Amino acid sequence: MKKILLVDDDPELRQLLATYLGRHGFDTLLLPDTRQLDAFLERYQPQLIVLDLMMPGEDGLAACRRLRARGEMRPIIMLTARDEPVDRVIGLEMGADDYVGKPFDPRELAARIDAVLRRGTPNAAAPVLQGGAVRFGDWEFDRAGRQLSRTGQAVALTSGEFALLNALVSNAGRPMKRERLLELTRGEDSESFDRAIDVQMHRLRRLVEDDPAHPRYLQTVWGVGYVFVPDADPAAASNPPDGRP
Repeated sequence: MKKILLVDDDPELRQLLATYLGRHGFDTLLLPDTRQLDAFLERYQPQLIVLDLMMPGEDGLAACRRLRARGEMRPIIMLTARDEPVDRVIGLEMGADDYVGKPFDPRELAARIDAVLRRGTPNAAAPVLQGGAVRFGDWEFDRAGRQLSRTGQAVALTSGEFALLNALVSNAGRPMKRERLLELTRGEDSESFDRAIDVQMHRLRRLVEDDPAHPRYLQTVWGVGYVFVPDADPAAASNPPDGRP
């Protein structure tokens, strides 16, 4: 069974989700807050973490930020208020891989968990080309091994960051619409909003660009979306896509 950790201060919701997810192949560990979060992660090694945004003490955003700051790369799904899109944006900025707005159907959460776990595999966004590795500047992106490194030093990627970089690298020099990037990284049935791609792009640029405000490799194509330009040739990004990428 896939082992996940659910942290939420609502006991009825915790039990409901544990029962439902258990019927659908998930071994669900439960916590009412983050006080034992680190101990549970070390002891039980869950594959994914579900964090409620609003909790007493350390809230979900603070916990997500703290985990990412220390190098924790297990996927994180945030549970947020449906009518507060700003919380979704902030959650993604803090390093969350996805979000589910409350109230929600347990089937939606199960589907999001499956989708995020699938993104953690090398073929999550696009097929791996022969050799699997792409070099640009000082960077090497090993798509088969799901690893980004600079001069031999590995840099951790969340599943969302990996999926987005993989989709762009797979279409090097080809401008990609945000809608298409959402389909490639989150699935055709995803209800994610365009800003999710913008937030992930912002995080990627902070990782790989020497000057994120003036990117060489992850360029914006105004009115279209984004393009990966490995040789940093601005002309490669000048032509809009011919139809659907």
